[in-house]
Amino acid sequence: MKRIVVLILLAGCFLSSVKAQDLNARVQLLSPQVQNTNKRVLDVLEVAIRDFLNNRKWSSDNFLSQERIDCSLIINILEWDGSSNFKAEAQIQSSRPVYGTSYNTTVLNLSDKDFSFTYTEGQPMDFSDQNYISNLTSLLAYYAYIIVGMDYDSFSKLSGTPYYNKAQTILNNAQNAPFTGWKAFENMKNRFWLVENLTNKAYNPVRETVFDYHRNGLDIMYDNQTKGRKEIVGLLPQLQKIDRQKQGSMINQVFFTAKADELVNIISQLSPQERMKSYNILTSLDPANISKYDLLKGN
Repeated sequence: MKRIVVLILLAGCFLSSVKAQDLNARVQLLSPQVQNTNKRVLDVLEVAIRDFLNNRKWSSDNFLSQERIDCSLIINILEWDGSSNFKAEAQIQSSRPVYGTSYNTTVLNLSDKDFSFTYTEGQPMDFSDQNYISNLTSLLAYYAYIIVGMDYDSFSKLSGTPYYNKAQTILNNAQNAPFTGWKAFENMKNRFWLVENLTNKAYNPVRETVFDYHRNGLDIMYDNQTKGRKEIVGLLPQLQKIDRQKQGSMINQVFFTAKADELVNIISQLSPQERMKSYNILTSLDPANISKYDLLKGN
C-alpha cells in the first residue's frame, strides 16, 4: 500500500513538472492613444498572448515551476482600426536569479518599434516552426526563443545556440510577410540584426562574456564580492575590443541596455582610479547611457 502511495506521489510530481512550461510571462496591453470604446478584444488578446507564451514548450528541457524564466511583454497599441489591424510597439524583458540571493538580474531589455499585427477576437493562436502563419504568433515565438536562448547563455557557455537557430528559422519564414522588422535593409537595429548577431560566430566572444558576467561574476559575488566584481570589470576591455572590430553592433547595445544600471552599482564600489578607467570604457562602448555612467565620476 505504501509503495502505491509513493508511486502516485511520484506520478503527480512528474505531471506537475511536465505541465510547468518554460516561461513565466507577464503580458500587458496598453492603448492610451486608441479611441475605440469597445476594448473587450484587447482584454481577450492579452489573455491569448499570455497563454500562448506560458503554455508552450520552447526548450528541450523540463523546467520545474520555480525554474521558469521570468519575462514580461508590454505591448503599446498605437493604432487600431476597430477591426483586426493593430499598429504597435513592444518592450520585451527577461531576468534570471542570482545564486544565493533574492535578486533577479535583467538579461534582456529590448524595444521593438515594429510590433504590428492582425488579430480578430476568438482567432486561434496558430503557430508552426516551419511556416509563417501570422505575424502575431511569429513575433511571440521569435522573442520566446530569444529569451530562452539568452537565459541558457547566462548559465552555460553558448548553450543558447539551438534557440537562436529556431528564432532564425522564424525570421527566414517571415521574409515575405507584409510587416516590417524582419528584413535586413529596413533597420540596422531590428529583429533581423538581433538574430544575425546572436548566430554569427564572430560575436561568440560577446555571448561568452554574457556567461562569464553571470556565472563567474554575479553568481560568485554571493560568496566573494571582490572576486565577482573583479571578473565583471575585467570583461569590459574584451567588449571594447569586439566593438572596435564590429562598431555599433546590436548585440553590444542589447547587453548594455540590460546591464547599464547594474554595472554602475557594481563599479561604484571600486576605487576612484578604477571607476574612472571603467567609466572611460563604458562611455565609449555605450554613449546612449552616458548620463548613468556619469555617476561613477562622483566621490
